[in-house]
Amino acid sequence: MRATVAPTIVLSPPFSNLITTVTRSQTHTYPTALKCLNHNKVSLEDHYQRNATKYWDNFYKRHQDKFFKDRHYLEKDWRYYFAEDEVCSNEKVVLEVGCGSGSTLFPLMAAFPNIYVHACDLSPHAIELVKSNVNFIEDRVNAIVCDVTLESLCEKIDPFSVDVVTLVFMLSAVSPSKMPLILENIKTVIKPNGYVLLRDYAAGDFAQVKLQKKDRMIGEDFYVRGDGTCSFYFSEDFLSTLFLRAGFHTVDMNTYCREVYNRSRNVTMNRRWIRGNWQCSTVQGFNIPQLDSEDRFNLLHEGK
Repeated sequence: MRATVAPTIVLSPPFSNLITTVTRSQTHTYPTALKCLNHNKVSLEDHYQRNATKYWDNFYKRHQDKFFKDRHYLEKDWRYYFAEDEVCSNEKVVLEVGCGSGSTLFPLMAAFPNIYVHACDLSPHAIELVKSNVNFIEDRVNAIVCDVTLESLCEKIDPFSVDVVTLVFMLSAVSPSKMPLILENIKTVIKPNGYVLLRDYAAGDFAQVKLQKKDRMIGEDFYVRGDGTCSFYFSEDFLSTLFLRAGFHTVDMNTYCREVYNRSRNVTMNRRWIRGNWQCSTVQGFNIPQLDSEDRFNLLHEGK
């Protein structure tokens, strides 16, 4: 009886010469140049993550600032965290990790003129788009290229100086194995009791179902799109555990569902996303070591 071979996952050039191996019900494709190197098996997940900068840079070169609509809904969702404090009238310092072309950054700046924003992205072209935007104000935005899975934030931003960190459809683009490193990196610049605000894809989203049907899974709940960018789909339990282990306690978290009908394609899409807020823990009971910025940097890169 012949086994049914699933469709192959095709890598982008320059890896045009491919080897396909079949394991159970899923087909994995590896670039021959990488596989032949010392005869080591290179996973798809590792390949796409090591080349994430290239894939996301190509994404922004192709779409410029036209792909993501401005996220004005965050003004209402997160007003509490950005509005001026009655106790302290100083400007809030915000770090947006994975700012892209500025679809979150600029609506927040317009709604809250008291904030100063560090905006970082691993894509150099995305940062160019931010700086060339007509709403870019150099005195209010520090736009920097930074891969937070590899580079230390505290080398680019003052340690423990950030009030609020935003992760808007950013964490899902990273392999689950690297997510704890990102949170440790954030802890080198966030203030004690500072907040991390997240909005991202939830498990069961229409896009996940579509990718699953196309056999695009390269890790548990982790998928690669046709353009080489990746996406993870979160459960509340996964996020709760991830942040708790990193020393954050959950303030609020909810999963939202919305049915969207596309008339032109006659398709009903069940969209699911998670919105959550976490606070950097300084209370007893979490068993969190009190590390200075240098110690946290060393911990971040330990074993690399």
